[in-house]
Amino acid sequence: MTSVLAVLTFVPLLGVLFLLLMPKSQQNMIRTIGILTTIIPLGLALMLYAGFDSASGDMQFVQQLKWITIPVGQMAMAINFEFGIDGLSMPLVVLTSVVVAMASLVGMKIKDRLKEFYALLLVMEMGMLGVFTSLNLFQFFVFFEFTIIPMFFFMGIWGYVNREKAALKFLIYNGVGSAILLIVFAVIFVNIWTLNFKEITMAFTDPNSPFNIPNTMGYLSENFRLGLFIALLLAFAIKIPIAPFHTWMLAAYKESNAAAIMISSGVLIKIGGYGLIRMNAAFFPEWMDKLGTAIAILGVINILYGAVLALAQNELKLMLAYSSVSHMGIVLLGLAAMNAEGFQGAIFQMVSHGLIAALLFYIIELINERTGTTDIRELGGLAKSMPVLSGVLLTVTMAAIGLPGTSGFVSEFMSYLGLFNAHPIIAAVGALGIILTAVYLLRSILGATFGPIRETHESLIDARSYELVPMVVILGLVIIIGVYPALLSGPMQETLINIVPRIGG
Repeated sequence: MTSVLAVLTFVPLLGVLFLLLMPKSQQNMIRTIGILTTIIPLGLALMLYAGFDSASGDMQFVQQLKWITIPVGQMAMAINFEFGIDGLSMPLVVLTSVVVAMASLVGMKIKDRLKEFYALLLVMEMGMLGVFTSLNLFQFFVFFEFTIIPMFFFMGIWGYVNREKAALKFLIYNGVGSAILLIVFAVIFVNIWTLNFKEITMAFTDPNSPFNIPNTMGYLSENFRLGLFIALLLAFAIKIPIAPFHTWMLAAYKESNAAAIMISSGVLIKIGGYGLIRMNAAFFPEWMDKLGTAIAILGVINILYGAVLALAQNELKLMLAYSSVSHMGIVLLGLAAMNAEGFQGAIFQMVSHGLIAALLFYIIELINERTGTTDIRELGGLAKSMPVLSGVLLTVTMAAIGLPGTSGFVSEFMSYLGLFNAHPIIAAVGALGIILTAVYLLRSILGATFGPIRETHESLIDARSYELVPMVVILGLVIIIGVYPALLSGPMQETLINIVPRIGG
């Protein structure tokens, strides 16, 4: 089992190789290879989940592959490929494999440059899986880059009218975030001489760590650690995104096709939240604790800002984009709580929002394909012509609002519970977002599905069989997690026990 993570991460490249060997004219075979290749990581991820030891808080399925050796004086520094997962990364690995497998079905509608579509999709999957299974900074950064460049082309090739502009904005914002990460990682490396997550954590939190170099920085100064903490926070703020770094998301979601939005909203923005826990909270627990109030305020700003602007939108995709800004603010609230409940809520929210947002955008894209618009004012009565699609849309909307029995309820409950224990006033203000979320989602979705139907929309085709697959799979997971949250909470308990005490929660 120790080699499963490396296989899981790199198997999409095998699919890319097969795709490159296929003639462009063999579109059915290209679709088959592309879809089947995404099923393999999904099967491996579920196998890892089944074999995961929930009683252990350590990294599991660890594997090291020698890669680069750098001579440094009398020593030799090794930079290896290091794979492993714990209770934090396990849920996100499964989330990634599910969302990508469902997004691959969008290729059933793609006719132009189909080979490139699936090749880029698989490269992105490799990058996302690599981010969540990496155990050192260098490897994390390499795979992080493999998520940005393919998405740039994904948006720019198969998007809508202003796709090039949206793709360029995505690249600039995320490129800046990458540059900040690279600088921080380089500074850490030259001062500690290690890239391994565990060893870096020891260096920053233990004065007696063998990775602390007294003759260079001494026990790394408080201001030095604060500077690195803020730099990492800024880099991941762009990825989440935290306002005012969210404008790339608005352009990207409005102009991208279904697959790109599913992957971006479902997985890519979760890398920001993952980075905050894996690096900010683990490397700098003292600053995570001291700046908890500031992070909570940022979360509330995200929630209310996103909710108010979502309420003002008549365009469904923009409404959902602002909704994503608002819902990712809940992740910040969970982190700001600095306790086990809050951290658990933050991880739940990343997984729950990943599933819900991916499905919402998928259905909105199906509506756009059939009606030629996502403007609420030009829709109405869709439940009469597309009852199945509209029914699923209403159900997943209830999950986004936080209806009990869905994953949305569990994630919001845990995040707010953690924050009420730590910052009750801020939590009370942030809870206003729950009310606003119900208002803007119900206004938008009910406006599109009920009311008088337009003559041009009377004979629309309801969900096709292959279109139902993502709906059934994702909605099923949303309900299963809501009814039995131990599916997620079980694997992450011991990992959080290792992280939270260092922060003070």
